[in-house]
Amino acid sequence: MSGITTDADVIVVGAGNAGFAAALAAAERGRRVLLLEKAPPGAAGGNSYYTAGATRIAHNGLADLLPMLEPDSRILETVVPPYPAQEYFDDITQLSGGRNDPERTAVLVNESHPTLAWLHSLGMRYELLYDRQCYPQPGGGYLFWGGLHLGNVGGGVGMIEDYTRIALALGVEIRYEQHVSGLIMHDDAVAGVTVGTGSERRHLYAESVVLAAGGFHANPEWLVENFGAGWERATVRGTPYSTGDMIAAALAVGAARDGDWSTAHAVQLDAYYPENASNRRLTNRLARLSYPMGIVVNREGNRFLDEGADFRNYTYSRYGKEVLRQPGGIAFQLYDATTRPTLRPDQYDMPGISVTTADTLEALALSIGIDPAALRHTVDEFNASITGAALFDPTIKDGRRAAVDPPKSNWAVPLETGPFYAYPVSCGITFTYGGVKSDAAARVLDEHGEAIAGLFVTGEMLGGIYWGGYPGGAGLALGAVFGRLAGTLA
Repeated sequence: MSGITTDADVIVVGAGNAGFAAALAAAERGRRVLLLEKAPPGAAGGNSYYTAGATRIAHNGLADLLPMLEPDSRILETVVPPYPAQEYFDDITQLSGGRNDPERTAVLVNESHPTLAWLHSLGMRYELLYDRQCYPQPGGGYLFWGGLHLGNVGGGVGMIEDYTRIALALGVEIRYEQHVSGLIMHDDAVAGVTVGTGSERRHLYAESVVLAAGGFHANPEWLVENFGAGWERATVRGTPYSTGDMIAAALAVGAARDGDWSTAHAVQLDAYYPENASNRRLTNRLARLSYPMGIVVNREGNRFLDEGADFRNYTYSRYGKEVLRQPGGIAFQLYDATTRPTLRPDQYDMPGISVTTADTLEALALSIGIDPAALRHTVDEFNASITGAALFDPTIKDGRRAAVDPPKSNWAVPLETGPFYAYPVSCGITFTYGGVKSDAAARVLDEHGEAIAGLFVTGEMLGGIYWGGYPGGAGLALGAVFGRLAGTLA
């Protein structure tokens, strides 16, 4: 960019997992990196801050993960099944209905393990997810399940703390409260960003810009426009600062749209907790993700989804929208004395949790505003229809099926032993799938498939890999993998 004085070699927009990975990769190469974050310091970290920190990577079993893990005495009695790259690829493809871009999916899968090993070498800390992804075995020890096995020490909060510490040590300049509103073009290449609007607008110049500012989950107008009426009622589970500004900025300079613009990652969230939106103290603890262990009913006392269709890692991001479709956008997860001990303690033992308990099913129904006869009919029909495996086993798809409509395909256990528990849930939107198009090296592409010089994308802004659903933990993997690629080239 002859004639232009740059403020940095690389500008990264968005200080979450994806943006930090890009910033670290560029800084490691000796580039001058300026990381711009829309939120103030006390609200920074993007959606990454609100996660449990779980990251899905391909691996060959526990021995393959050990070099990245913090010491833990439980490791000696732990079994972690391998999660091969082909299985990872197939999981994404199956959950996306085959619409995912195969080339970029292969990059995500194949680079997932090397990318986390690289981050660990820089100082990121990882541990096995004992509280969320394994079950103690009757004979002793721990067995992991579901392909999602490790995460950041301290969850999303610890992740952002580690990233910030490492970035500052590598010389990355982080500026908060920077509302980037547009991209600057010079000689058909991106030459920087516009910060602010109107009389407050100023320009920052760089050789490359990496977009990592998230999707549009906190923009109710865009949600209704793209997903339909009712989505304005979805509770923003993560950062309130992802409003699609940088997607709009990229489209304005010719970037092509890509990915699934018809739905979003949305989970079941505590419906009645008074501060269930963007709660930085409780973060992921407000989600209610043990539904495969019980049944979910609407206000009419009817079931409406297959709680046991697959491990929760493969269904949880799709079931929030199913709750949104129910009367009042509310549903209730039901458990009894037998199933209650199987629930995730980090979420279901949360302080101030919304829960109703009763000794009988009829008393429970009255307490939550459901016709007792209707709920009794649903539960009796469910209980009577259970067939399949004799033993309940949450570590595998055990085939204990309830042959009702809709069925429960696995982990069907009769609700018959008091006390009974009802957890009210609503739809908590996490992130959107639709974004801008890139190639396999994270370069933003225009409508003709040509790379826009100087512009890269990663994280939730990158469309084309996840459609309709995704395997849990793959979102953080995508941000880190394509962030590293972007920072390596920028």
